[in-house]
Amino acid sequence: MAGVRDIRRRIRSVRNMQQITKAMKMVAAAKLRKAQEKVIAARPYARQLQAVLARLAQAQVDVSHPLLEKRPVQKLGYILVTSDRGLCGGFNASLIRMTDSIIQEESRSSGLVAVGRKGRDFFRRKANLITEFIGLGDDPSYGQAKNIAEAVIRLYQDGELDEVHLIYAEFINAIQQKPTMLKLLPIEQPEGKLGRQYIFEPSPADIIARLLPKYVEILIFRALLESKASEQGARMTAMGSATDNAKEMIDRLTLAMNRARQAAITKEISEIVGGAAALE
Repeated sequence: MAGVRDIRRRIRSVRNMQQITKAMKMVAAAKLRKAQEKVIAARPYARQLQAVLARLAQAQVDVSHPLLEKRPVQKLGYILVTSDRGLCGGFNASLIRMTDSIIQEESRSSGLVAVGRKGRDFFRRKANLITEFIGLGDDPSYGQAKNIAEAVIRLYQDGELDEVHLIYAEFINAIQQKPTMLKLLPIEQPEGKLGRQYIFEPSPADIIARLLPKYVEILIFRALLESKASEQGARMTAMGSATDNAKEMIDRLTLAMNRARQAAITKEISEIVGGAAALE
């Protein structure tokens, strides 16, 4: 059995770790609240923009734009959104496992655009890493999403990628995040007919030419916000579990220390009694 001094040293070490995990949980909770507000604000805008594009696409018979062009798929592209830091439970592992499974099962050639250091590090030598975007911080900006969208659109228009999918974690609540894959390019035109007639100024083709790149930017920006909120929720949950585990470990070590101290006292008493009996 370990000595009392060794156990006390371990208790002190675990207690220091508990203070760190507790502080990280509180920081993640504060960041989660801000990230969740941004996600809730971004979702209606993305849905409304999609509805506008649907009405525009249905307003004319022939809509021609490079981002709507469908061609034989010879090379697939995947945008994987992960975090730059760890200590967030299985958040990154679930996304990486999903992406790796998709790439392994796909017989066609594929390329990866890594957003986040964790995904980049895992697929650096395991997949065809086309480009990377790391160090986005805890507050992703629309400008960062625009840079990613411009790079992906350029790859698609140059013919380096024939189809692009976006993989990210959809935020549901603080303890639940859903790995999601969304087809980004080519943009799917909704089917059906308009219930109303609209007058467009300028022409629907001009409006579509302006809105389609923005639509891709909005989808990526929303994925960044969803991923960041999911990351903070996963980190808060993981640090809460670590804090609880540290408390349980401290209780077990305290019990072991008390037993060791009791055994030492009992041993000393036995030696004293034995010595007194020998003197009689």
